[in-house]
Amino acid sequence: MGVKVLVTGANGQLGKTIKELYSDNEKGLDFVFVSKTELDITKAKELSSFFNNKNFDYCLNCAAYTNVEQAEKISKIAYEVNAEGVKNMAEICKKKDIILIHISTDYVFDGEKAGPYTIQDTPNPINEYGKSKLQGEKYINNILKKHFIIRTSWLYSKKYGHNFYRIILNKAKTERELFVTDEQVGCPTETITLSKFIVDIIDSKNSNFGTHHFSDDESMTWYSFAEQILRENNISDKVNLVRIKNCRTFAARPKNSVLAKSI
Repeated sequence: MGVKVLVTGANGQLGKTIKELYSDNEKGLDFVFVSKTELDITKAKELSSFFNNKNFDYCLNCAAYTNVEQAEKISKIAYEVNAEGVKNMAEICKKKDIILIHISTDYVFDGEKAGPYTIQDTPNPINEYGKSKLQGEKYINNILKKHFIIRTSWLYSKKYGHNFYRIILNKAKTERELFVTDEQVGCPTETITLSKFIVDIIDSKNSNFGTHHFSDDESMTWYSFAEQILRENNISDKVNLVRIKNCRTFAARPKNSVLAKSI
């Protein structure tokens, strides 16, 4: 019998990456991928019905509301998905004795620390997105012992989703100048490396439950990341990359998002 893993939010960049890399069952892991239309985690009755007569060993929750700007303007939807939906997941996992792996964010921190954030640091989110994600973490901690909360930073896929990497590439096709801030620093994390990390947790039957930090190893500013993206795609000479200090966003953003890996 293989290990059965449910992946929610399967149409997101992380869900799609895991499906591409691991859906062939070569590790003896039997993945079931569900999108929001197939399973809405904000609807407790729908969750209960879905899990009826189904046995999963793990649930990887990739479902999230990640529009930081919109969350600031209309916070209700962020809390519905990132907090209440996560609470629903924790409750059903406890009932069914399923290990929950939940993806969280560097945005639970305020960005004022000089060095990398450790799991011992006290969260203090400065925007509604971060607050909603932290509330989801609290629900999990209060409800379910068998869980992994994985905080990651600046997540991107080169193939899937709406992320900084793909935005820079798309803009470089049509714009001669790109204005990118160097005020914020973090560790861009590719969905491929995060996927491998998650699968290793499952494959090794890791029981070091709790909150963990994971990111790729190199810290940089958004400007430096943009430079790397252009260089990697051999288009540095086609675009004038302009360094700016004041990046106007509706939501406050942490200046330091670097996470100290904990596992």
